Amino acid sequence: MNPTQKKGALTAGAPRSLSILVVEDHPDTRRALEMFLQLLGHQTKLAADIKEALETAAAGSHFDLLLSDLRLPDGNGWDLLRRLEGAGWRPKHAIAISGWGSETDLAKSKSAGFQAHLIKPLAPEALKMALEGLAKEI
Repeated sequence: MNPTQKKGALTAGAPRSLSILVVEDHPDTRRALEMFLQLLGHQTKLAADIKEALETAAAGSHFDLLLSDLRLPDGNGWDLLRRLEGAGWRPKHAIAISGWGSETDLAKSKSAGFQAHLIKPLAPEALKMALEGLAKEI
């Protein structure tokens, strides 16, 4: 194992643990994502909506990656990414997760700055592969 890699980290492409802000309004999905990401050796911060995500960023929390649902109770993930950027807190990398998967939705995610758009129900292997691809750039 790489000495900088956390014991138990399963993300072969990630030489270090990533700090990930997970924004998901469904409590069970949010908790499942947290558990999965931690199993892969990453650190997580959680938010249920845009307001909470902005508060987390404003509190000085650093994160390498935003993993955000697109449909949130107080807006959408596209707006969240733009608002983070406007406040100077936009992460370099972002992954959208959503039940919305039309070509228009994928294009809107790309235009907003998401590097990946994963469609729910989320396949753990798809998330793992997306993380591995981005971790090489971080």
